[in-house]
Amino acid sequence: MLDRLLELPLLQRLRTVPAVAVIGPRQVGKTTLVRTIQSQFESQSLYLDLERPSDAARLQQPEL
Repeated sequence: MLDRLLELPLLQRLRTVPAVAVIGPRQVGKTTLVRTIQSQFESQSLYLDLERPSDAARLQQPEL
């Protein structure tokens, strides 16, 4: 697996803030990076893909 330059800074940020957005051009490894990091947080994390209508709709009522 490739070493991800942003993995450590992203992990550090997640220790201090409740949410992090990962944005960038298509096919550069954003989803792979997030899924790798998410596996370390297991039940404490929520992954939303805002290109999916069902995930975007979840933000309409964020308290749910």
